[in-house]
Amino acid sequence: MNQHTLQADVIVIGGSLGGTLAALAAAKQGLHVILTEPTDWLGGQLTSQAVPPDEHRWIEQGIGAPGTFIEFRERVREYYRNNYPLTEEALTNPILNPGNGWVSRLAHEPKVALQVLEDMLAVYVNTQRIEVLYQTVPVEVDVEHDTIRSITVNRLGHYRPKYTTLIGQYYLDGTDEGDLLPMSGTEYVSGAEARSQTDEPHALEEADPLDMQSITHVAAVDYIEGGDFTIDKPEEYEFWRQYTPSFSEYPILSWYATDANDTTKLKEFTLLPNEQGVTSLWDYRRIVDPSIWTEKLSAEVSLLNWAMNDYYAGPVTGVPLQERIPNLESARQLTLSLVYWLQTEAPRLDGGKGYPGIRLRGDIVGTADGLAKAPYIRESRRIKGMYTITEHDVSKELRGEQGIKRYEDSVGIGSYSLDLHPTVKTHRTFYIPNYPFEIPLGSLIPVRMKNLLPACKNISMTQIAGGCYRLHPVEWNIGEAAGYLAAYAIQNELTPQEIYESSEHVSRYQDMLTAGGVQLHWPEEVEKEVLQPSK
Repeated sequence: MNQHTLQADVIVIGGSLGGTLAALAAAKQGLHVILTEPTDWLGGQLTSQAVPPDEHRWIEQGIGAPGTFIEFRERVREYYRNNYPLTEEALTNPILNPGNGWVSRLAHEPKVALQVLEDMLAVYVNTQRIEVLYQTVPVEVDVEHDTIRSITVNRLGHYRPKYTTLIGQYYLDGTDEGDLLPMSGTEYVSGAEARSQTDEPHALEEADPLDMQSITHVAAVDYIEGGDFTIDKPEEYEFWRQYTPSFSEYPILSWYATDANDTTKLKEFTLLPNEQGVTSLWDYRRIVDPSIWTEKLSAEVSLLNWAMNDYYAGPVTGVPLQERIPNLESARQLTLSLVYWLQTEAPRLDGGKGYPGIRLRGDIVGTADGLAKAPYIRESRRIKGMYTITEHDVSKELRGEQGIKRYEDSVGIGSYSLDLHPTVKTHRTFYIPNYPFEIPLGSLIPVRMKNLLPACKNISMTQIAGGCYRLHPVEWNIGEAAGYLAAYAIQNELTPQEIYESSEHVSRYQDMLTAGGVQLHWPEEVEKEVLQPSK
């Protein structure tokens, strides 16, 4: 076996959004970082998974996300202003939404997000403070006395050593599925907890570690009226055409899906904007809107990340490869089946069927087939930490007049409903109203391991809490907090557990976060706003 060794202060495994920001934060503190990524795009859900940023209503005020995330958003807008033929109105719009998708205030192309992220990393990558190993996955973790000694990775290219040993002082798990946790023997949970464990009203009666949220393999498409871009019939099309989830009387490939505001009801959708009042999905995740351009260079482009291609027929995390690989392929088949159904059989409001002008756009997502480089993974394995976030910390109903839960050891803030997509076994789904929330340091500290930190959706929280902590700005914040925590630990020759147990060190670490632009607590005016009775 051809193998060699690389060393750094911090090893970040997984170039997810959180993993990427963990590397950037540690590098800003003067540390040498090695960052690995299984694809050739950094940025996870924002780029290789092609999911526009889900945010909250205070984001345009610069509240509720790290300063670097706010900077990222403005850099995206500037990219469009500098490089696209925008109309005068769009150029001067301070809250420009490039795609005018209604799921996000900043619906934009994954390639633009990638370019901006790479620009933010550039000085550290170009000076080798951050070394990025693309197409690289972990294969073995060497642990001794609750401490990771090294991680062996497989570098998938043939023109360089295939196996490399990575040695660092701290190891951060920035993978979307918490891959390092089982590999290192770190205590973790997955799937659904039992109500007896968490006292959460929406928890299952019995725990089920494989009852995880559905994944989605996103596709990029445009629509050319009068064109015919019908793909070959997918191998699993007949299966998905008839597949009917337990919570619906309609097949998954239909215009009826769960209503986000009331998950006990179904809502009718259609493809295109219309005058009949039926909700259009086309502009839901539209990321290219040429109506704000002065030149007609493109058709509109939208991303297929809908209820119709949520894959909940089986788990992909924590199962043997002989089950994982077919399920990942079936998730792809479901999305291709959605495309084929749209092209050939989807009912139109005018009484016809099909939109053959739907065209897959691989150039948008950097692939040959139009599907994103990686599936959108909503739920990870999660460490058992010093503090576990639960439904009680976030739910508006459960907290009542207490309002926002404050933590003295907060390392960041966010806001989003507790949004659980259908799970793969019980098909539970809900959308629970929330209060804005904070991220406690205790949720980043493993109960035993000394030099492993979560940097993604793998902090100590329940499945239900993960429904809101998985969003872009929160994952970004978690990664940044983990990178700074590793730096503080190295600089002060302390373990994360020792930092957590010292109010003085927690305070000094929080000062580091604040200096880096991380917001630790929600402003009082937001708390007053959310406590006002609904009109």
